[in-house]
Amino acid sequence: GRLFYDQSLQIVKNMEQLQDSLADLKSGEAGHIRIGVTEPTASYRLPSILKNFMSMYPKIYISVEISSTLHLCEQVFKGELDFALCTAPGLGSGLYFEPLFKEEFVALLPEAHPLVQKAVIEPEDLQGYRLLITSKTCPYRRKLEMTMQEKGKVTLDTMEIGSMTALKYYVENGLGIALVPKITVEPGLKGTTVRMIRGSLIEMTCGIVCKESAYPFQLASRKLYQYLQQAFASHSEG
Repeated sequence: GRLFYDQSLQIVKNMEQLQDSLADLKSGEAGHIRIGVTEPTASYRLPSILKNFMSMYPKIYISVEISSTLHLCEQVFKGELDFALCTAPGLGSGLYFEPLFKEEFVALLPEAHPLVQKAVIEPEDLQGYRLLITSKTCPYRRKLEMTMQEKGKVTLDTMEIGSMTALKYYVENGLGIALVPKITVEPGLKGTTVRMIRGSLIEMTCGIVCKESAYPFQLASRKLYQYLQQAFASHSEG
């Protein structure tokens, strides 16, 4: 009888824990969320947002995949990620995109570069100077190339650098000019100068990408989605 009593107490305790866990999952207070993020959001914005969110929901486990928009959209489509924070997917992708904020870009130049003399840089001013760019699949690079084609300037002296967050260090060493998110160069980097850019090159729209069938989100994913909405709305107002 004592053995049965002792073991039944543990069974009851386990059942209560299971009921609590199921209740948390049902209410969205617990769960596993898989998200993808592009730079610079992954390094400069998301850590503090996730810190606050996870302090509010300690039973929610979050996995973060950092990659390009193209790769993240493929993972979302395959169901390997719940959603991604990135630029808009291509047309006909079957994915839903909700804009959240605009990433402002600036020109970062070596401090002795001839274009430092200009207060604002025009896209056509880049002609004839080496431009440090990211991979061919990068939406920022595609936007630059489209803008240059609109200006009738299709030839650029370029050098590919695989990481957007690394671009500023190559500029610091005098290897060329880079168009970088403004958030990555505040405060300024020694040996470089920041200049504003005129026209459509100054920003890229970023937001949440998910499967159309997954929107609106359910349970824990919806809690994080709503929190991201609020966080980036505050960022835009600031």
